[in-house]
Amino acid sequence: MAPRACALCENAKAMLKRPKTGQQICRECFFYVFETEVHNTITQSKLFQPGDRVAIGASGGKDSTVLAHVMKTLNERYNYGLELFLLSIDEGITGYRDDSLETVKRNQQQYDMPLKILSYDELYGWTMDAIVSQVGRKNNCTFCGVFRRQALDRGAAMLNVDHIVTGHNADDIAETVLMNIMRGDIARLGRCTAICTQGEDTIKRSKPFKYAYEKEIVMYAYFKKLDYFSTECIYSPDAYRGHARAFLKDLEAARPSAIIDIIHSGEAFEVREEVKATQRVQQTCKRCGYISSNELCKACTLLEGLERGMANAGISDRGRKQLELQGPAPENLRTIPLFKLPSGNPTVAIETTP
Repeated sequence: MAPRACALCENAKAMLKRPKTGQQICRECFFYVFETEVHNTITQSKLFQPGDRVAIGASGGKDSTVLAHVMKTLNERYNYGLELFLLSIDEGITGYRDDSLETVKRNQQQYDMPLKILSYDELYGWTMDAIVSQVGRKNNCTFCGVFRRQALDRGAAMLNVDHIVTGHNADDIAETVLMNIMRGDIARLGRCTAICTQGEDTIKRSKPFKYAYEKEIVMYAYFKKLDYFSTECIYSPDAYRGHARAFLKDLEAARPSAIIDIIHSGEAFEVREEVKATQRVQQTCKRCGYISSNELCKACTLLEGLERGMANAGISDRGRKQLELQGPAPENLRTIPLFKLPSGNPTVAIETTP
C-alpha cells in the first residue's frame, strides 16, 4: 500500500495523525498549523502590545520549553515587538527541580533569552523538601501551588515585566474545569477558562496554549528535537488533579474533541449575580501586600503555620481558626517580603550562565 500523502500540502508523505483533528499530515505542515493556531489564539485574544516585556514561566518541561520556542519563533515571524525573558521558580525538590533547572539554563543559551531564577528558600525560607517533611504528601501540592503562583508574580516584578505567559495547555484547562465541578468550586469555575487574568494588584498572566492539545505539544517537541526535561514531580502522583486527568484521558480516548468541548462548556458557564454577591471581595494582604480574599493571603497563612509548628493549619478555614486561637503571631515570625508591582527599571540582577 502506497504511503498516504499529506492532507494539507498533498505533496509530502504524511508522517503523523493529529490528535486534535485526526488529519494525517507531514511534519512541516504540522509545525506550520500548530504555530499558526497559537498565533491565531494570541491575535484573536489581543494578548500583547508592541514593546511588552513578557516573562515565560520556564520549568524545563515540555510545555514551557515548547512555549519558549514558539514565542520566540512567532515574535520574530510576525514582528510582535516583544522583549522575552525566562522566569523559573526553584521549589527546592531534590532530584527533580535541580535537574530541570539545568535544562532551563540550556534553553536560555539556545533561545538567547535572559533568565531569572527565584527560589522558595529565598522567598519563604522553606524548600518543598522541608515542607513535605512537615506535612507529608497529602496536602503538599496545596503549599506548592500557592507558593508558586505568588513566586511567579514576585519574580516577574523583579524583572519589571508587563506580562507572564505560562504553558498551560488545553488538557490542563479541561482538567481544571472538571476539578472545579467535582469540588463544587463556583468561584474558580467561573474564571478557570479565561485565557488572560489580571487584577489591580497582580501582573497580567495568559495561556497562549489554551487550545493546544498536550499530545500535539509532545509531538512538536519530539519532531523539533527540543531540549526538555520529562520526569514528573516526585511529589505529584497523589495530587487530586490526577483523578481528573485519568477521567479526561478516558473521555479523550472515546471522543478526541472532548477536551475542547469541556473548555467551551466552561466558557459558557455564567455565575448568577446572587451567587457572586456571596463571594469574598478581593483585598490586599495586610502582611505582605499580595492580593487576598482575607486579611492574610493564603501564602502568609501557610507560612505562619509552618513557622509555628502547625503546618496544616493554613489548609482550611477550620485550621486557620485553630491558628488564631493560639494567639497573635510572634514578633520575630518569618514573613514574606512586601509585594510591589513593577515600576521603573528592574531591581534584581538576572541570572545568566557562562
